[in-house]
Amino acid sequence: MLEPAQRILIVEDENKIANVLLDYLAQSGYETHHLTRGDEVEPWLAEHPVDLVLLDLMLPGKSGLDVCRALRSGQAGRPAPAIVMVTARVEEIDRLLGLELGADDYICKPFSPREVVARVKAVLRRGTHAAAGAPGGLQLDEAAWRATLDGRDLGLTAVEFQLLKVLSARPGRIFSREQLMDAMYRDERIVSDRTVDSHIKKLRRKMDEAAPGRDLIHSVYGLGYKYEP
Repeated sequence: MLEPAQRILIVEDENKIANVLLDYLAQSGYETHHLTRGDEVEPWLAEHPVDLVLLDLMLPGKSGLDVCRALRSGQAGRPAPAIVMVTARVEEIDRLLGLELGADDYICKPFSPREVVARVKAVLRRGTHAAAGAPGGLQLDEAAWRATLDGRDLGLTAVEFQLLKVLSARPGRIFSREQLMDAMYRDERIVSDRTVDSHIKKLRRKMDEAAPGRDLIHSVYGLGYKYEP
């Protein structure tokens, strides 16, 4: 029996762009739907669950940022789908990475439709939006700021918890030190790259004490860090 096609909602007010994306994604075997306004997204999703939302930043009715916040807070009445943000505003990239909003990926305009398809496939393959807890035996209790690995409390500081939350929410994604600093320090204080390295070192030590040999956080030379169970 054939598996049902994965469903993608494209939220884009430029019909020319939307039509290209609809064609390419349909050719790749996805079931697609198109909306042009941000304020249409939540009501539509409440009746039509999807696996991923391809969400433009600048939309009439409600901005893509506000839509992303609403979906991640569960306002659509269903488990949140994966979210790939689309933007022509390069200065918004760090925010769109999900450090605050929970987006799974971002794409900058102008883009290649093939690149979009590849990004969509990668996000759906990771399946991070469907997990109730972080992968790799890790569980995060945001209300208590408590993290456990294989059932053992890691005893993290608030900064370490925030760092682990960002990394583990998107397994395999590489985060630069600058992006991680933005996640750890919301007050825009000035800190050095070595501050991130120090927190990573402490975080790794605590995780190794809880689960020796797991090695879940990896450094990527010249780029940053990633969580990979």
